[in-house]
Amino acid sequence: MPDPANMSDQKRALRRRMHVQRDALSDRTGRSATIKGLVEALPTYQSAAAIHCFLSIKSEVETGPLIQAALAIGKAVAVPFIDQHGAMHHSWLDSLHPAALTTDALGVLQPSALRPATPGDWQLTLVPMLAFDRAGYRLGYGKGYYDRLLTSVSGSKVGLAFACQEVAMLPHEPHDHPLDLIVTEAGLIIPERPTVPN
Repeated sequence: MPDPANMSDQKRALRRRMHVQRDALSDRTGRSATIKGLVEALPTYQSAAAIHCFLSIKSEVETGPLIQAALAIGKAVAVPFIDQHGAMHHSWLDSLHPAALTTDALGVLQPSALRPATPGDWQLTLVPMLAFDRAGYRLGYGKGYYDRLLTSVSGSKVGLAFACQEVAMLPHEPHDHPLDLIVTEAGLIIPERPTVPN
């Protein structure tokens, strides 16, 4: 059985390294535009009446254009936000106009007028990450927000990342939830699940 303390240390070290690696990436805007196009071509995106997408921060894949385009074609878009007690909630987003936005307890953008959304209200969840592997496991920021969300949503769970964020294998624990698909500027990655003998 893996040592939880050792695994936590491994994850912390990897987070530091991947922050630096992602921050150093050139042309994130162009790479994000390629990712946007790949997401929009997904059948799960095209058929979804509502999606859940993070409002990007720092050097994450830039999601503003993707959200704007989804709203423009009539899709409902839910976004996460963190309350003053540190809990994640979700709200429908009507606009990316600065007047329609404020910041949450972590300083991340959220709608000024909150309209609660609940897991199950949307058909596609787009997920941020610091790193990923070919088994579909992701490394987040360590707060567990998406680990909990991914266990409660149905529909497709798709990670958005740059190709440089791939690692050979991520340390993972029972609460780590693998993604259905990862989209990078280099293409789609369908997770390789180990086969279980009969």
